[in-house]
Amino acid sequence: MPEAPPEDRLAGIDPAFITDFRASDDPDDAQRWSTWRSVEPLCRGPEPRPEWVVTSQAALDTELGILKTGKEADAFLLERAVPGSDAVGESVVLVAKRYRSSDHRTFHRAATYTEGRSVKRSRDERALKRNSTWGRQVAAGEWAISEWDALKRCWLLGLPVPYPVQIDGTELLMEWITVETDHGTDTAPRLAQTRPEPRLLASYFEQLREALAAMVADGLVHGDLSPYNVLAAGERLVIIDLPQVVDLVGNVNGMDFLLRDCTNMCTWFRARGLEVDEHALFGDLLAHAF
Repeated sequence: MPEAPPEDRLAGIDPAFITDFRASDDPDDAQRWSTWRSVEPLCRGPEPRPEWVVTSQAALDTELGILKTGKEADAFLLERAVPGSDAVGESVVLVAKRYRSSDHRTFHRAATYTEGRSVKRSRDERALKRNSTWGRQVAAGEWAISEWDALKRCWLLGLPVPYPVQIDGTELLMEWITVETDHGTDTAPRLAQTRPEPRLLASYFEQLREALAAMVADGLVHGDLSPYNVLAAGERLVIIDLPQVVDLVGNVNGMDFLLRDCTNMCTWFRARGLEVDEHALFGDLLAHAF
């Protein structure tokens, strides 16, 4: 006797007991299972972790689209969520920053930033010096690791940076810095895109000065700071793009990078009407270094 069609077999059953079943090993094309559990513990963000970090093995990572393209990496929005749940700790949107590898051509700046850094394997160090295909892959990984280490260090210092969620190869997942608008939640604008009123402008500069002072006190220099590498998240500033962070003393260019960071930022603030001086800021920061 032929088997009855599904709709006939379900007839008379309470709808509350009927589910739309999908195999748990079959995510959609734009999805993958969360990689949180597949990376080593040291590749996960520092503790105590924010309550919004999703650690469930049942979570899916869903691509939401590109956020920004850059010279060394592209940033995407990625939702990590347990299907059907929007509870805290089970659903969050993250930034996935992915560094380009073997076909990348813009790592020529690396030498000045990596002065004083060490590469774990001599084979990798030789490949980097030859700029071979493998060397460019190693370079991409080194930039990702450098930003990961810098974000962790700055976060633990209490600095205004995105929380680093995890690193997996050349992919770095981090907190999505947002603002609320009339249209809902959106990415916080870069400082360069804002026109803050005088009170907020002065507050922004003081926040920046305090953050740079804390970095310098710990021997760190951003190295590529500009109004395009700072987000204006409402009343607060958040510093981003940290792969090129250098050691103030260990890198022979450390002082030059610090002065350049001061110049870039003071130039922007002056253009908005705040009377600040890069040399005064530089001197103030150095007072925290020694």
